[in-house]
Amino acid sequence: MAEPTDSGEHRRSGTANPPVDPPATPAKPALFDREEHPSGETEAAAEPATDPATDPAGAAPAVQPAAGKQRWGRAAKSSGLAPATEAALGVRPPEPEPASTPAPPSAAIPTAAAIGAAYGVGAGVGAGGGAAESEPAADVPPQFKPSRWRGRVLPKTALGLATLILAAAVGSAFSGVVLYAYYEYRLAKTDTRVSNFITGESRNLANAENQINQSRDSAIASIRAQLQPLNSVIAQGQTLQNLIKKVSPSMFFIHTLDEAGQPSVGSAFVVASDADQSLLLASYTTIRAATHNPRPDVFARQGTTEVKVTVWTWEPQRDLALLILPKGNLPSLPFIPAEPPLAVGERIFAVSGLGSAGAAVTQGFISDVSASGIQHNASVAPAFQGGPLVDSDGNVMAVASRAYAPLNFTTDSVWFGVPIRDACEQVLKCPAGTVTGPGNKQP
Repeated sequence: MAEPTDSGEHRRSGTANPPVDPPATPAKPALFDREEHPSGETEAAAEPATDPATDPAGAAPAVQPAAGKQRWGRAAKSSGLAPATEAALGVRPPEPEPASTPAPPSAAIPTAAAIGAAYGVGAGVGAGGGAAESEPAADVPPQFKPSRWRGRVLPKTALGLATLILAAAVGSAFSGVVLYAYYEYRLAKTDTRVSNFITGESRNLANAENQINQSRDSAIASIRAQLQPLNSVIAQGQTLQNLIKKVSPSMFFIHTLDEAGQPSVGSAFVVASDADQSLLLASYTTIRAATHNPRPDVFARQGTTEVKVTVWTWEPQRDLALLILPKGNLPSLPFIPAEPPLAVGERIFAVSGLGSAGAAVTQGFISDVSASGIQHNASVAPAFQGGPLVDSDGNVMAVASRAYAPLNFTTDSVWFGVPIRDACEQVLKCPAGTVTGPGNKQP
């Protein structure tokens, strides 16, 4: 500083110059007053940074931070304070200077209030301007600054809070309605798909069953067609049972006496019937003794019922006889159609009126067909003579006989049946192929 000189005012007032203090050595700012630490770090001094005599305002000396370690390094390092604190104090890290250059006296020296605010220490200045010394506080991190949107979003009153809760409830209810509506839509769609699937599968199942039934019927028909030749060779048990049920109501067992007084038996079957009587076709061999005097009685039995019959007419050449049964409304056996003609190898059945089921059946095959007779190998026992020779449907093809021999000689195990239409020449009347009545009565 330059030495003060006398002012003109002092000269005019005649007073002496005021005393002038000796120039003070400029003090080093306390904030940058650091001591070298043996470890290479600097340590701040704890003494006041200013002299009370040089403070023009007479303020209390500033309190320096405690001798804490500030790790700036040997060069330009951070001051150890938060960036916000450095901005408030206007502090910057010191630039390295030559050791011989002293700090300028006009360097910015922070005030006690600023340092106290930076270190969290309240201003201890009394009314008389004296500074209250206090322990420096550690560096405090910046406090959380609330977002500016917080006051706009969160309500500050009970009414606002209730409105926010109501809005949340309405939103939840609306979202629930939307979700439930979507659930119902998906459920209905799933039900529709399931219903369509069931309907389609039911239709497919019905089609499959129809195809299976058609395939089954076709297979059965094919098997029956392939078994037809075998069935024509061997009759099954069911075939025989059905045949007996069909012909038994028309079958009768015939018994009488021969010329020697011995029993003579055979069979007979109904060829025509009205309300009063029935016509029975039988074997002449069975009733031969009853064709001349003395005539034994002839009886027809069906089951447990036995009835006396009348010998109406006969034809010894074909071993045929016609009997009148005084009982009407009996079923008659049909004649086999003339077309197609019988063929060799066809199956043939001989039926008797004696059996537990009302009839008995033996079977064989046609070995020859001629105008004079049908040659076959179906067994003809005495009880079978006079009975019908039928096919598997019960149509009469011929009359069984043990005595008929168109070739004028007898054969063993091979029999001749009298063609059924030959009976219409004498013992029956068949103008159109249907029996209309008996032939002419013989005495």
